[in-house]
Amino acid sequence: MSWTSERVDLLKKLWSDGLSASQIAAELGGVTRNAVIGKVHRLGLSGRAKAPSSAQKSRKVAKSAPTQDNTAVEEAPSAPTPSAPQSIGATALKAEAAPVAAPEPEAQPVAELVPIAKRATILTLTERTCKWPIGDPTKEDFYFCGHPSNPGVPYCAYHCRVAYQPASDRRRDKSAANG
Repeated sequence: MSWTSERVDLLKKLWSDGLSASQIAAELGGVTRNAVIGKVHRLGLSGRAKAPSSAQKSRKVAKSAPTQDNTAVEEAPSAPTPSAPQSIGATALKAEAAPVAAPEPEAQPVAELVPIAKRATILTLTERTCKWPIGDPTKEDFYFCGHPSNPGVPYCAYHCRVAYQPASDRRRDKSAANG
């Protein structure tokens, strides 16, 4: 298969119309999705705007986020996404206004979760202490949670909820991201 001027013109038209590389390959016939992507790249056709990732869409920004030294920093809430045509990869999507979800509860500052008396070093960890690392291991202020842990798990109840997400929640989160 060769890229004739007619096929290149049709490729450019379909690309500007917002068709995906797979759809263009099917329309042209005799070429693969990857061949279309390569030709688009070689022609230097304008890339299409990328939609924000699902992690950015679902993530709600708290009014204040604790920093390493437990001081609160005000953060601006994220702006709603416009409903202009957007794309993910080579697929154009029509964005719809997303429903506004209830705000998530604010996270407690690290100092409230891990009192200074419970901070454990590598030398003070036991079989029954939480081994959740806190901070940067290369810094002197690095420590482990140190709260009591349940038998058979390395973390306290709070860090178990963070570390072990039920399979049903993972499936629901994945389907919401793909939907």
